[in-house]
Amino acid sequence: MEEARMPEAPYPQYHCPVCGKELPLEDARITVTCSDHAPETDVAFEVREAVPADKRDIEAICDRAWGETEFDSFGVTFDVMSGINLVAEVDGSFAGLLSLAVHGGELAIVLLTVYPESQGSGVGSALLERAVGVATDKHLPFIKVATTNDNIPALYFYQRQGFVISEVARGLAADKHGSAEPGFSDIPVRDEIRLRRPVA
Repeated sequence: MEEARMPEAPYPQYHCPVCGKELPLEDARITVTCSDHAPETDVAFEVREAVPADKRDIEAICDRAWGETEFDSFGVTFDVMSGINLVAEVDGSFAGLLSLAVHGGELAIVLLTVYPESQGSGVGSALLERAVGVATDKHLPFIKVATTNDNIPALYFYQRQGFVISEVARGLAADKHGSAEPGFSDIPVRDEIRLRRPVA
């Protein structure tokens, strides 16, 4: 298995499907295409539960995603390292992470992140499908997730996966940081948007 990546800031979180360039948040842009011209990927991957040997890879992908392993959502701070973690591998290399926690009688997505080179390959959807199994096993009726108003790719992804907006915590993200910092495509990050979907 490859050693954990050690990227340099600003951390690329997306990739350009045209030229392949990896993009940090502020450089990313949205392009609308028809389904006939969406990028096609044929990537074989494996989704499994994390094991102790994944610790360095989990820390590395968290660092690349947000620079830390603790995340605030739903008014709580979650620690990925103590979460229910599912990982995806492509050709034996770490490709993605879904970290989960039981919160308020529901299964909360703490972090879902996929390395840029594996985005668009179905890794995120497969990780989320495995989360449905986790919720079912724990007899939890809903899966929920929180993102921010700027995160258009996440809002697109989750709504395509059956999530609906359940609540908007207006100004929460800006209050946390003291101001509305620039996020995806330089959109000011102001609000926490909460979504949920039934498990069944």
